Amino acid sequence: MRCSDTLFKENPHRYRLIDLFAGAGGMSLGFSESFDQPFQSVWANDCNQFCVDTYNENFGPHCISGDLAEILNDDQIKIPQADVVIGGPPCQGFSLLNKKRASDSRKALWRPFMEVVKLAGASIFVIENVPQLLGTEEHRAIIKKAESFGFKVYQEKLTAADYGVPQNRIRAFIIGCNFVDPSLLFPPRKTHCNPAKKSNQLVLPFEKQEFLSTPQHWKTVRDAIGDLPPPEGTEIRVTASPLDLHFGRNPTELSRKRYRAIPEQGMNRFDLQRVAPELTPKCWIKKKSGGTDLFGRLWWDRPSVTIRTEFFKPEKGRYLHPEQHRPITHREAARFQSFPDSFRFRGSKIEIAKQIGNAVPPLLAAKVADIVRLLLDSRAKI
Repeated sequence: MRCSDTLFKENPHRYRLIDLFAGAGGMSLGFSESFDQPFQSVWANDCNQFCVDTYNENFGPHCISGDLAEILNDDQIKIPQADVVIGGPPCQGFSLLNKKRASDSRKALWRPFMEVVKLAGASIFVIENVPQLLGTEEHRAIIKKAESFGFKVYQEKLTAADYGVPQNRIRAFIIGCNFVDPSLLFPPRKTHCNPAKKSNQLVLPFEKQEFLSTPQHWKTVRDAIGDLPPPEGTEIRVTASPLDLHFGRNPTELSRKRYRAIPEQGMNRFDLQRVAPELTPKCWIKKKSGGTDLFGRLWWDRPSVTIRTEFFKPEKGRYLHPEQHRPITHREAARFQSFPDSFRFRGSKIEIAKQIGNAVPPLLAAKVADIVRLLLDSRAKI
């Protein structure tokens, strides 16, 4: 059943939603009835056809492929009216991993986003991006443009694990509202907490408390994937989820030896160099500093590290299974992102990996949607 197939006729008070730079639709999913939210996706866009195929498979055929700036110049395409515009303009222009970010043209893609906000007559917009966006000239330009359209703007960095996602992923959210200051409700109170840290919440007045009254502990790798059997095969399988995307790889014998040399959860490339220097790439031996997550194993009882688009390559991060001698699978990565097993991805293995790694965790998006819903409901009562 598609996310847009139920409840719309039964509930006439659903809010209309546009999703830009939508990717697979993780943010739309968090705003949908699948996560108990009253939003109906009416239009979406992405420049990647595989993403468009995935979006349309799950939400209905209203996501169109193409460059948004060019679409806005096409007189044949009309932007529908909507209450909310959400999206994540490509973030590579701000990423610390992008050494050419100072001249990256992708930083300017918030401009057509804001043009859609204006054309759609939206009352609220939400931009998701990497934390490095906040405080930049582009960030200040976004605020200036939004204020010229009559919006009050607020921004915050949110950690996905604090909202029930089994992943320690930090993202920036910019929210604008044209009828009330969104900072009155945003950011959402955290529903989960790091069990290793103590909170002084109980001594704070209610309006300053950052957690719900009884937050749960962070969701862990074990919570997310502990029920899955070892993967089978190396290709997408024509079988019921979750095993359709639960496939392995064909590592070289050298890679297998490296996996077996660091069998304990939490181990990484420095442990490999310590216990098996003969198996360690020379470039790692020469580079004595840098990321400790490279070629690392996940911990069973912690959230996953940030899932990126090449999570199937252990040399790219802490992407080894906690105890099995292999990288994590596509299904495991999707679960770390909080995608339900019923969500249907379309495309090749590499394209699906990109969709998973680039997505906004739907459960995190749902917590943002809580605030958007409260804002819109409050307007209806005025």
